Amino acid sequence: MQLEKDKSVLERFLHAFCFEVLAIGISAPLAAWISGESMVDMGVVTVVIAVMALLWNMVYNIFFDRLLKKFGWVKNTFMRCMHAAGFEFGLLVMAIPFIAWWLDMGLVEALILDVGLVLFYLPYTYVYNLIYDRLRARYWGRLAAA
Repeated sequence: MQLEKDKSVLERFLHAFCFEVLAIGISAPLAAWISGESMVDMGVVTVVIAVMALLWNMVYNIFFDRLLKKFGWVKNTFMRCMHAAGFEFGLLVMAIPFIAWWLDMGLVEALILDVGLVLFYLPYTYVYNLIYDRLRARYWGRLAAA
C-alpha cells in the first residue's frame, strides 16, 4: 500500500466533524431509549462527548498517523482495531467524569453508561474510518495528490 498524502488541518476537521454528526444522530436516541434517561440529557451528554471526541480525534489521529509512518505500519484490520480501541480508551477517561456530573450518578454508573456508548462507537469507528479511507483514496485523495 502506498503512503497516502498527509491530511490538511481542514480535512482532519471535516473527517472528525462528519464522524461526530452522524454518531450523535444515531447514538443519542439509542442511548436515551436503552438507558431510560431523557432525550435532552442524553443529547447533552452525546454532544459534549462529541466535542471532546472532535478535539481528541484530531490530536489522536495526528499521533497515530505519525506512528504508522514512523514504523511503516499499514492500516490493516489489526491496526484499525488498535486505532479504534486506543481512541475510545482515551475518550472514556475524559468522558466518565462529565457523565457522572451531568447525570448526577456515581463514577461506576457513568462507566457502565459510557461502556454502553463504547460498544456502539467501536464498530462505528472502524466502519466509518474504513469507508472514509476508501472514499479518500478513490476520490478526494487523488485530487490532493495531483
